[in-house]
Amino acid sequence: MVNMDQILNEGTNTVHKQKTGAAPLETPCGITYNVPEDQLRQITTDQLTTTTTKCGRCFDDGGGY
Repeated sequence: MVNMDQILNEGTNTVHKQKTGAAPLETPCGITYNVPEDQLRQITTDQLTTTTTKCGRCFDDGGGY
């Protein structure tokens, strides 16, 4: 089984953490409240690209939002 533990905002190419114990597309930063669900996709760490930005609210080493 693959662990889909991150959420990609395809509109901004920004990755977010998936909130533990919450709905599949819920993030700690709350971005899923403001972004249409069709722009969000669950991904694994292996699916990240070098052009993807990490959310600064979800990740300590992130830069976006």
